[in-house]
Amino acid sequence: MQRIAVNPWDWSLALGYSQGEIVTGISRHLVCAGQTAVNATGAPQHAGDMRGQIGLTLDNLENVLAKAGMGLGNVIRLNVYATDVDAALQNFDLLGARFGPTGNAPPMTLLGVTRLAIPTLMIEIEATAAD
Repeated sequence: MQRIAVNPWDWSLALGYSQGEIVTGISRHLVCAGQTAVNATGAPQHAGDMRGQIGLTLDNLENVLAKAGMGLGNVIRLNVYATDVDAALQNFDLLGARFGPTGNAPPMTLLGVTRLAIPTLMIEIEATAAD
């Protein structure tokens, strides 16, 4: 797989994402369901704690990727849904801490929503990955 970042401006790189990306030579394409802060039995965790929820959500995303033989370096698109965008942004360093070492800054969208499927959840992350 080859990836070419498309960034007419560089301001988004400081935030950890690219404006676009050309991806060629894909052999496998993984579409992940939205991952949230739930434990292995599906029970919500870290009610009211955005930082805790982002951390567990990223753990769950990494578990899905690993089950497919992939990692965060394979992610080519992120959609993030948050019930409190300001709180999410205050804790986005967690995304940088996970994605930074991979050198991957996939295109990303952050959307504010009024609620998620389970009312105590504050963040949901969908990912598309390829190799």
